Amino acid sequence: MHPLTPHTTSASPRAQGSRRWRWGAAGALALASGVALAQGESPRAGSGIDVLHYTAQIEPDLAQRSLRGQVAIRFQTLVAGQQQIEFDAGELQVESVRENGQALAFEKLDQRLRVKLPAPAAAGQRREIQIVYRGAPKFGLEFHPERSEVYTVFSTSQWLVCVDAPRERATLDLSLTVPSGLKAVGNGRLLARTALGGHRQTWRWRQDLAMPSYVYGFAAGRYQEAGGSGDRVELRYLSAELSPPQLRKVFADTADMLRFFGRRAGIRYTGSYSQALVAKTIGQEHAGFALMSEAYGREVLEKPQAQALIAHEAAHQWWGNAVTCRDWNEFWLNEGFANFMAAAYLQHRYGEAAYREQVEGWKRRLDKLRETGKDHALIYERWLKPSADDRAVVYQKGAYVLHLLREELGERAFWRGVRAYTRAHYGHSATSADLRRAMERASGRDLGGFFARWVESAEPAPARATGAPGR
Repeated sequence: MHPLTPHTTSASPRAQGSRRWRWGAAGALALASGVALAQGESPRAGSGIDVLHYTAQIEPDLAQRSLRGQVAIRFQTLVAGQQQIEFDAGELQVESVRENGQALAFEKLDQRLRVKLPAPAAAGQRREIQIVYRGAPKFGLEFHPERSEVYTVFSTSQWLVCVDAPRERATLDLSLTVPSGLKAVGNGRLLARTALGGHRQTWRWRQDLAMPSYVYGFAAGRYQEAGGSGDRVELRYLSAELSPPQLRKVFADTADMLRFFGRRAGIRYTGSYSQALVAKTIGQEHAGFALMSEAYGREVLEKPQAQALIAHEAAHQWWGNAVTCRDWNEFWLNEGFANFMAAAYLQHRYGEAAYREQVEGWKRRLDKLRETGKDHALIYERWLKPSADDRAVVYQKGAYVLHLLREELGERAFWRGVRAYTRAHYGHSATSADLRRAMERASGRDLGGFFARWVESAEPAPARATGAPGR
């Protein structure tokens, strides 16, 4: 994935002016309560709860570039006495919020949905609320009616009310209603494909392994399709422009990639994995599938070795999806890892020169960052509106640091550490400190100095040569 802003909390002028309470049928809230809440400090979305499961029903309108949706969010309260909860909701317009048929009061503030609970919650209590909404997303959902195509990109809260944070993981039941004749892909197992009246159909999937919401998604279009199989994996390739034989050529190495990453991770990939070529994207991983552009697919047809992006997105099924950075400020654990693992696959597939070409590219970008004073520690204090240079730190420097760690520890200790790190945090979030501990145990070495220099701080720019004073 190449997101511009992994987590956006700033409000548009329109959103700033849209603050209001909706009133439940059971009774009105006291005005004083609303004022007190408005003046209080807004908690982080999802604060005080653990989301367990989303059941979402989405119906895009390609011609109008809009959607209607509803989602049931099952969660457990973590704090006794909690009276309100918040979710990320982008620019979506929320129509109703209910619990057990009872309408709940809610407020849409900036890009957050704040819901008033009818009674203070007990710690450990499980609850479920139902939210109905609509919207016309400016981003997060790509509409291409000329291709009869719609698909998701970052960020999920623009099309699904959710907690849009990497540490919050939940299972998902996703239903997508689209025009008949379209093929679709979504997260997890395909449960059903149902024909509806009015030339419509619904696809329904179930994501059984809890995942962060930013890797939820779908794609639908008038796709041609090809398939394949790997070790306990069903493969599916989709494109509106390329033929099935061309698709099989583009993704000829996918099964080998999944085997390679599974060996390096110590955890085999099972189930299904789909890859779709869409109108335009710079690459987007989702749980169980990846999106790449039609233009990139044609590039791989002409140059089969140009597989770095295919490998990068496949690597995310382990590093980024199954093992996720705990907070966006350590985003390098997702993207630096995926970049490095893609290069490791190219080394496996095409030899040492292919790997070294990637390493030299990372080093050149890091050198440029240093020369321009834009180098940064891999751990950011805040990651809200990253620049192109910030993304280069996360992607290129992050991958380069893993390469240096590989050289520092040697092959056996390094890959033993990668396996230990991945296994220990599979299905959970992780930090740079977790990676360090895994690598130290695998190598029997203190890596405090390495991580202090390369992860926790930025290297000073190299000194420039100057003439002697007075000359």
